[in-house]
Amino acid sequence: MSTPSPAPIRTAVLGFGLAGKVFHCPFVAAVPGLELTAIVQRSGDTAAAAYPTARILRSPEEAFADPNIDLIVVGTPNETHFDLASQALQAGKHVVVDKPLTTSATAARTLIDLARQYGRILAPFHNRRYDTDFLTVSKLHREGTLGRITQVVAHFDRFRPLQRAGTWKEIGGDPNGLLFDLGPHLVDQAVALFGLPARITGSVRTDRDKTDIDDAFDIVLEYDVKSANGDTRSLRYECHATMLAANASPRFRVHGTLGSYTKQGLDPQESALLGGARPPQLGSPEAWLPEAESAWGTLAVGTDLQEPIQIARNPYPSVTGDYRLFYANVRDAIRGEAPLAIPSEDGYRVIQLLELARQSSHERRTLPVTFE
Repeated sequence: MSTPSPAPIRTAVLGFGLAGKVFHCPFVAAVPGLELTAIVQRSGDTAAAAYPTARILRSPEEAFADPNIDLIVVGTPNETHFDLASQALQAGKHVVVDKPLTTSATAARTLIDLARQYGRILAPFHNRRYDTDFLTVSKLHREGTLGRITQVVAHFDRFRPLQRAGTWKEIGGDPNGLLFDLGPHLVDQAVALFGLPARITGSVRTDRDKTDIDDAFDIVLEYDVKSANGDTRSLRYECHATMLAANASPRFRVHGTLGSYTKQGLDPQESALLGGARPPQLGSPEAWLPEAESAWGTLAVGTDLQEPIQIARNPYPSVTGDYRLFYANVRDAIRGEAPLAIPSEDGYRVIQLLELARQSSHERRTLPVTFE
């Protein structure tokens, strides 16, 4: 006698702006075991047109009050994350929160305590762990291809010299600046690879001629690592983002004792989704956006380390990115079949580091990372 399939995890996505439309609804709908039951869109009918089988709600409170909803996805402006996530947890729902988890480390700790109190999953949506470039760097690091890594330079560059109208992301205030927009992605990737750094130096700036938000930052994370002979050596991980890069820097440049890896360009998932693509069901034979060979990064490895040094430079196959894997893990964690791949503590640590980066920038000095 076959075992019956578990009931689907009925999911409501709050918001149908960029986050809900591009990063959440398509991937919830594509993961078996999750059901896109409802979408909260305060006005308009674009959500209904895109997902005709989902119920359209006009307020988050309707989703919180619905006993049939198991999982709430918060895809709303940064400043609303804490209030909506805390209400959802208190209503007995599991919660996914778009980055940043909250706009302060204190608020993040409160959310984590609430999730523990109510016995619910709280998952920060750090989806860039499932980008093709980061997965490829992770593979190289895990397999030791580059030897001991000494430097990582990660960029997330844009060219937006003029303020955009009609978006909360350009409204003044620390929660809406570039530091809390792209900073969570870049810093989370560093922490995922190497853990917490020993020291942090930040430069958070307003570079455009007219801007109401911080629109550029540089963050240097310094790690103390053991070398092969037991000495303590420094690993430098740099996180850069700007809105004034007409010529974007490489997405990743990684140097190690045996070689280097350089990767240009961003993961193709976001641009494909913005163009109307939808991911197929996870587990189906249809492929989801393997990166074209022309976009692969370059691996340069010393083949003879004695003088004269010989270096082999070749395209290195990219690991395919897949945001569906984030939601598949959330499904499994809710069912008790796997731990969260990106636990709420990771979201908390990232916000702590971003706050330290802002403090470092204000005080113009390097700060120790002393929290546990």
